[in-house]
Amino acid sequence: MSGPVEAPPSPALRVVALGGGHGLHATLTALRRCPAVAGITAVVTVADDGGSSGRLRRELGLLPPGDLRMALAALAADDEDGRFWSGLVQHRFGGNGALAGHALGNLLLAGLLERGGDPVQALETVGGLLGCDGRVLPMARVPLDIEAEVALDGLDRAHRIRGQVAVASTPGRVRRVWLRPEDPPACDEAVRAVLEADVVLLGPGSWFTSVLPHLLVPGLRDALLTTPAARVVLLNLAPEPGETAGFSPEQHLEVLSGHAPSLRAHAVLADTGSVPLPDRLHAAAADLLVPGGRVWLADVADVGSATPRHDPDALAGALLDVFGALAPAAGDDGAAAPSQVTDQHSPQRGRSPQWP
Repeated sequence: MSGPVEAPPSPALRVVALGGGHGLHATLTALRRCPAVAGITAVVTVADDGGSSGRLRRELGLLPPGDLRMALAALAADDEDGRFWSGLVQHRFGGNGALAGHALGNLLLAGLLERGGDPVQALETVGGLLGCDGRVLPMARVPLDIEAEVALDGLDRAHRIRGQVAVASTPGRVRRVWLRPEDPPACDEAVRAVLEADVVLLGPGSWFTSVLPHLLVPGLRDALLTTPAARVVLLNLAPEPGETAGFSPEQHLEVLSGHAPSLRAHAVLADTGSVPLPDRLHAAAADLLVPGGRVWLADVADVGSATPRHDPDALAGALLDVFGALAPAAGDDGAAAPSQVTDQHSPQRGRSPQWP
């Protein structure tokens, strides 16, 4: 892993990142390169029903472990032991037998869940093996199912689709999603982390199946609405085939607001090259942002990647800029600092800044 991004002295921030899959992995990797961040907590969706996770979920009735495993791997210590255990939990069995396609970390988590039953303890156990620089929590302690209303091409009425894989791959336009059960209990530790955070990040990731589900768990949604933390929305680099095919960046925000009308963000961060019409994005963000909030455009894509992927160092630098501008500045007017934070003007370690 590369070294931390150079930055002016900054406050020690507790950051909670919500999401799942590769999007959350990218966020966590970038956060580890931010010297302003003192503590990282990943809150992970638990509605996956495909691949190894889906098989273990159906056979054992456990939380789907795949996205949880990926978050743990992203936070693994960058030393010999951490790299060894990270590579081991990410190892996926080949062949054609019963183990084919299973990641070793999925099996390890499944074994711990069967033996102890408490997902938070299981994640802390594996996190200890990996020497994780942060904490991984499920958004709920029980596996959830996603249902969606999908408008199929050429048909006037919408169809109901059930299951994360089905929602992500069904042709047509997803209009809205909800969870089964509809009123799932949030993980208490995840709720507490959001309420005690300095910054909460939502996205990037599969918009309907990894990002929006956090807003559909009542306890977690209420924590997001009431936390004193700054809320930052990270947009995807590109639409996803099936799930958000044809979506513009502003449509992602419109869908977000449609599922959580009361949610207000302090910043929206997007890749410059992924926003062909910046004026439209600014207009779409107007109702989502708090007074004084803003849209940030930065070059955060990995230009050398064959598929859309964030560059960890570039994303870390952009996040540092956002964090610095959100922190309160010195002076009697209480205005937000325009670009950076110094120790003199920073909140004390362990205390939440009073975001605008």
